[in-house]
Amino acid sequence: MDADWYYMTQGWIRRKKRVGPISEVALLRLIDSGEIQPQTMLQSSKTKGKWVPMETIGAAMKRWKSNHPDEPSE
Repeated sequence: MDADWYYMTQGWIRRKKRVGPISEVALLRLIDSGEIQPQTMLQSSKTKGKWVPMETIGAAMKRWKSNHPDEPSE
């Protein structure tokens, strides 16, 4: 668990903003807090540098489901 992660967030006037790099530990904290949700786009060396929705990353969705059991995952 030592990849640097990036994620997209909404910036001013609906512009998307790239945030990162953050550690995997920080990524997990953001998932736990709900700041990063299943539809949030993520990128790292583990995604081969491509932007993918968090819901396509098995370990991230397992973490989401364990901390947000009552919320829909899609």
